[in-house]
Amino acid sequence: MSQENFKLVCLGNPLLDLQTNVEKSYLEKYNLKDNDAILAEPEHLPIYEEILKNKDLILVAGGAAQNTARGAQYILPPKSVVYFGSVGNDVYAERLNEANETYGLTTKYQIQNDFQTGKCAALIYDHHRSLVTDLAAANHFKPEHLKIPENWKLVENATHYYIGGFHLTVSPDAIKLLGKEAASKNKPLALNFSAPFIAQFFKDQLDSVLPYVDYVIANESEAEAYSESHNLGTKDLKEIAKSIVKLPKENTKTSRTVIFTHGTEPTVSVTTNSNGEFEINEYPVKPLSKSEIVDTNGAGDAFAAGFIASLVENKSLDEAIDVGQWAASLSIQQVGPTFPFPKQTYKKD
Repeated sequence: MSQENFKLVCLGNPLLDLQTNVEKSYLEKYNLKDNDAILAEPEHLPIYEEILKNKDLILVAGGAAQNTARGAQYILPPKSVVYFGSVGNDVYAERLNEANETYGLTTKYQIQNDFQTGKCAALIYDHHRSLVTDLAAANHFKPEHLKIPENWKLVENATHYYIGGFHLTVSPDAIKLLGKEAASKNKPLALNFSAPFIAQFFKDQLDSVLPYVDYVIANESEAEAYSESHNLGTKDLKEIAKSIVKLPKENTKTSRTVIFTHGTEPTVSVTTNSNGEFEINEYPVKPLSKSEIVDTNGAGDAFAAGFIASLVENKSLDEAIDVGQWAASLSIQQVGPTFPFPKQTYKKD
């Protein structure tokens, strides 16, 4: 398959995850919350040096959209997925490339000589995770990298696009560039809200790209953060989804679909039919025993991987959500945002 036949283009912030177990007191020391994700402030920077001393430290190729890109490539045929982001010219970027090559994921990194590859401290406490990210090189991605002729050829020939919401902190213009291409060619673009702080502190950036988004993916915390920042006055996931579905849309040929995951609670989807009426569905999550759960870090990224890979394969919304739940279940039985080898394949019940 030639380089020009990649089906899925993903854009995000590539990071090396430094994953370790901590006590509750360590989270409290840095005012960190369970199951949260933040950008590192100066007071958080000592964390990276401190956890390097931990004996159980695991280095994992991370960055939410990169996790999803790897997961989608795990599911799809070879040479299906290409990932864009920005890294340093260092050994950390080499580690990212090695991990991606294991999955067959193709990367088109923008290389920064003046900044190190970004890092994310994934602090695990009793099956909960708190993520603290120092973007570094990832914060310097420029839309011009997408416009390089060989890169733009990949964009033009893709059938689907996936954006990690964290990239709203870096380059909304790059997201809009992909969004305009998607809308003009009637190709689906999916955006993951990624973390509550995106809707809280990058509201304007989020609002500026939503007209280009065909599929919104978020968890319940991110949905509630969106509702609060937009004064919706509700925590009802279906009502929040309805509000997002109704927002203006550049590509009027298709309706917007919103998918909210909710841990072990049913996944919710909301869209509209040809008459403009809301179609609301719930999808129960198949439970795992606590003994089967190894690490929930990256579960949402894995769900997105299964979902977007299924869209590339022209599966129905129902089946795409089922594959997403299967992929999330598979990933949380592994250490970090990874999948088992030899490869497992989805089988419909």
